[in-house]
Amino acid sequence: MAVIDLGSNSFRLVVFSAGDGWWKRTDEIFEAVRIGEGLAATGMLAPKPIARALASANVFAHFCQANGLARASISAVATSAIRDAENAADFLVPAERCAKLGIRVLSQAEEARYGYLAAVNSTTIADGCVLDLGGGSMQLVRVEGRQARESESFRLGAVRMTERFLPENRPAKRRELDALRDHVRGKLARTPWLAGAGRRLVGIGGTVRNLATAAQRAAGLPSIGVQGMIVTHDALEDLIERLAGLAPGQRADVPGIKSARGDLILAGAVVVATVLDAGGFDHLETTEAGLREGVFFEHHIGGELPLFEDVRRASVLNLAAQYHVDAPHTRHVAKLALGFFDDLADAGLHPGDPIERELLWSASVLHDVGMSVDYDDHHKHSRYLILNAGLPGYAPNEVAVIAQAARYHRKGVPDAGWLEPIFAPGDAARLDRLAVLLRLAEDLERSRDQSVREAHIRVNGDGAELSMVADGDLAVPRWAAQRETAVFETAFGARLSV
Repeated sequence: MAVIDLGSNSFRLVVFSAGDGWWKRTDEIFEAVRIGEGLAATGMLAPKPIARALASANVFAHFCQANGLARASISAVATSAIRDAENAADFLVPAERCAKLGIRVLSQAEEARYGYLAAVNSTTIADGCVLDLGGGSMQLVRVEGRQARESESFRLGAVRMTERFLPENRPAKRRELDALRDHVRGKLARTPWLAGAGRRLVGIGGTVRNLATAAQRAAGLPSIGVQGMIVTHDALEDLIERLAGLAPGQRADVPGIKSARGDLILAGAVVVATVLDAGGFDHLETTEAGLREGVFFEHHIGGELPLFEDVRRASVLNLAAQYHVDAPHTRHVAKLALGFFDDLADAGLHPGDPIERELLWSASVLHDVGMSVDYDDHHKHSRYLILNAGLPGYAPNEVAVIAQAARYHRKGVPDAGWLEPIFAPGDAARLDRLAVLLRLAEDLERSRDQSVREAHIRVNGDGAELSMVADGDLAVPRWAAQRETAVFETAFGARLSV
């Protein structure tokens, strides 16, 4: 399926592929069309932006044709600029005649709904607010119990606000930024539910992703995407101050800022910061999903309310299915590892945190995805695939722990390595525990035949004893498990016998 998002700033075509139990993006074309350029002043789409837009629509149409995508498999949607323009037909009619895209102009409510579907299906937000900032407009949706309760659309997009409030060729002055903030506050004042929406704000859209990338670079964090990344109020204000001191043409020199957004990013940052203040939110949480994913989820999940039942579980199973893991093997490894986790929690050797248990399940299911690359070093390939998949619903430090646990499921001393800046307090000890439990479970499943039906660890004094119930000979699992005594003692402070 191809989803074409004809936004005020950019046009984007995304191809999604789906199979039995999995889905993923498989292609993408992006063009900074700026069809909304000058719209705020005249209410009309200008000839040059229309020409750029039609050229891009023609490219998109030929791309779909070359890829064998039937018209029924293409969903083209237009948002704020085309919706608001008095002469929208000057683009829509020739686009339909020449490109035959069948463009659907979204209402404000429809645009807000697709942003909501994208956010709720890619994060764990249950109560709070979703912010979708585009070039022409911004949508806010109040979420309660994972359902959209109220929404509002504002003409506060990054293109509109840049053209109205910020200079074209010099740094921005304090009074200009203050005027922009005052304008946004005034518009938000008509939304009384905003201040009571909760503490959590999830942001989608290219501007939000770009701000998160810049904040990630400024903090010196490893680059593993911005899915689930937290941007604090202070980090956003520091970025605004830095961007304001530069001319628009220089802002793309700030690490993480894309050249196509350099002149717009400051206005977008000010709008987001003002929403944070007005709503009393703790921070901005980023998701890499956008309106395109919202449109796709409506088709892929289906139903009256197309939501994944459990976003975190769906993310893990989706990634495992994409790389065709040996499901009976990984399920059995997970069963054994979780049994060990519960045994040791009952014995008081670790706190038994349910989140940690879930991370162990995730690492167990995904530890062999790297086999799709090659057997040699597949533990390292697994780490790469986990880190780059993003695992929607998981925080970046959780993804890092899962990836490192998979990395050390065969050998080596567990270590955060280059991911240490992402780790939260306690994550290093958590990695030690998860890696050794996953490794022990893998050792007992070396034959990949589930012959070790069950296993338990019992603690007695300073020692721990691993016992197995198996169909057949135990020579291989006993040999493999006995190699883990040192890492087990490091993680749990007890000597292991098998």
